[in-house]
Amino acid sequence: MAREIERKFLVEQTDENAAWRGSESVSIRQGYLSFDKHRTVRIRVSNHRAWLTVKGISNGATRDEFEYEVPFADGEAMLKLCEESIIEKRRFDFKAGNLTWEIDEFAGDNSGLVIAEIELESESQTIEIPEWAGQEVTDDTRYFNANLARRPYKFWNA
Repeated sequence: MAREIERKFLVEQTDENAAWRGSESVSIRQGYLSFDKHRTVRIRVSNHRAWLTVKGISNGATRDEFEYEVPFADGEAMLKLCEESIIEKRRFDFKAGNLTWEIDEFAGDNSGLVIAEIELESESQTIEIPEWAGQEVTDDTRYFNANLARRPYKFWNA
């Protein structure tokens, strides 16, 4: 069974701590085919490739995750079937020590939001938090991408 162990942090954006912006990045669009409370089903397209992902309920920083590459044309077609809004973001891969942080700078309805994620071997794994990583939001469900599709960041203060 595939497991994902991931912690999330808000990114503090200042000119002094934006070293991650120089990292390699890709544009991502993703949408949700199912928002069932026990699982989400996501389609993601990036760089002429597409993936279908099923994620289970989070238990702390851990959840079941199954991901399969699908033909790009199918991924594009599935995006049109998605519920709610499509997530648009630019993902930067930033190496820090022996770990790679994924920093998502959101666009569209979630513009202004930047989240850093780090995948771990275990929930007890010790990591060094970079200076640009701010408040941890691992357990704050508002920051789950599926929830950002349903209630985008731009509406949080409305």
